[in-house]
Amino acid sequence: MKAMILAAGQGKRMRPLTLHTPKPLLTVNNKPLMQYHIEALRQLGIKEFVVNLAYLGSKIEDYFADGTKFGVHIQYSYEEVDALETAGGIKQALSLLGNEEFILVNGDVWTDYDFSRLQQPLNEFEAKLVLVNNPEHHKAGDFAIDNGLASLNTLPKYTYAGIGRFSTRFFQAVKQVPAPLGPLLKASIQQQKVCAELHEGDWCDVGTPARLASLKQQVE
Repeated sequence: MKAMILAAGQGKRMRPLTLHTPKPLLTVNNKPLMQYHIEALRQLGIKEFVVNLAYLGSKIEDYFADGTKFGVHIQYSYEEVDALETAGGIKQALSLLGNEEFILVNGDVWTDYDFSRLQQPLNEFEAKLVLVNNPEHHKAGDFAIDNGLASLNTLPKYTYAGIGRFSTRFFQAVKQVPAPLGPLLKASIQQQKVCAELHEGDWCDVGTPARLASLKQQVE
């Protein structure tokens, strides 16, 4: 099984911290955010990674290289900055991901989520989403959970954590880019092809300098 880490964003809201450092390389306890995910997934036996890159992508590749020093193998999918959006970037990387289901993680989140909960096959589903309680900056949430299914029409709604398990066929619906992930998810949810679970542990979307500072105060 492979994992894909999304690392192509510009991190505009994180400036000036991201003027010279891509967001996945920002550190907590002197360790890059993205490294936490690689280490957690490696402990489950996942050693094949695909990382999409755009803004300051060469710095991420310089740091992680081919993954050998972290006990994994990393392949990179380069994009033009802001050219593909999330689903488009994943679609481009399908040739590296192969035909199997894969774990998808945003490279700029920090969490204590137990990734072993994503080891079960999707079976009839196209995706499994990890949701979290809504943070202050996203009070409306994204999706609800209705008998284990992701739902658009029930309450309460929770926030997509940027963590999930996906089938490659889910992204076959992408016909042109840029292609954001949200509309694709909503279409699949309406067809009851997406399951979901709620993670009530630690999670932070490290999207602003203030959130990074708060996270560091919490865990360092």
